[in-house]
Amino acid sequence: MSSHILKFACIKLARAAISITLMVTCVFVLLRSVGDPVSIFLGPDATPEMRADFARQLGLDRPLIEQYLAYVENILSGSFGLSYIYRRDALSVVVDNLGPTLTLMGASLAIAVVLGVVAGATAAIYRKGRIDRLITILSSGGLCIPAFFLGLVLMLIFSIELRWLPTSGAESWKNLILPAVTIAASNAAVLARYTRVALAEALDSPFVMAAQARDIPFWRILLHHAAPNAAIPILTVLGMMVGGLVTGSIVVEQVFSWPGIGNLFITSIGNRDIPVVQAIVILAGAAMILTNLAVDFLYVVVDPRARRSEN
Repeated sequence: MSSHILKFACIKLARAAISITLMVTCVFVLLRSVGDPVSIFLGPDATPEMRADFARQLGLDRPLIEQYLAYVENILSGSFGLSYIYRRDALSVVVDNLGPTLTLMGASLAIAVVLGVVAGATAAIYRKGRIDRLITILSSGGLCIPAFFLGLVLMLIFSIELRWLPTSGAESWKNLILPAVTIAASNAAVLARYTRVALAEALDSPFVMAAQARDIPFWRILLHHAAPNAAIPILTVLGMMVGGLVTGSIVVEQVFSWPGIGNLFITSIGNRDIPVVQAIVILAGAAMILTNLAVDFLYVVVDPRARRSEN
């Protein structure tokens, strides 16, 4: 059994390492194909001497392969290069803005999990009834409404009309409510739909019917028999949500002027600050890959058959 676990872990870790390597390479190539940062930063009036000196300071005068090797070496050492705007390590610039974004993502994920799983489980328990239809309609609406539009609507209602919550900033916990709910809405809708389908299939399975025939209480059947079998698709969705939380935070931080890496990302793109942009993209991509790796290992805990399927 231990050899199977080791083989499973090695396969997953190798796939994660390959994915991160490909991502790092693609980020390097794509960000350097959008234009010359020297021309963008210094402008058309810069003298050739100024351009050459600036390119030499940033290492942009070297061959592309040398730039790539230096870029990989810097990443492995925890450095993403010198920010063109802030004139300090790009990673430290991102870390300075990371706290508010992690707070926003954590709050929105907690809201999405609670609302989505509870709504989906309720719909599965009362499937084909009015509650099921109502939750289906609400979840469809949550999937269709864009985050920026929902954010503006919530701001109009709760900030401008009712004056219950602030419109922008991050001064107190009240500032967190509207952006967190805005990001959580679509994720909760996805979770509700997946939870409903997975749990309904589990409740209709033969082993649940056999448990009902033995007069086992329904809530015990739900928690000990149906829920564990419905957990794998729900875990899959949660792993995929990390990417949605990152992209959602970029849009929502703009709407609510939330001081996180979303605002920093947009500002850095406008300034062509390539080291900061690539640091944000690589950290976000690595978070997605590592989260999915963690979900793969959770599969084994929930259902050991997942380990055998890899061998």
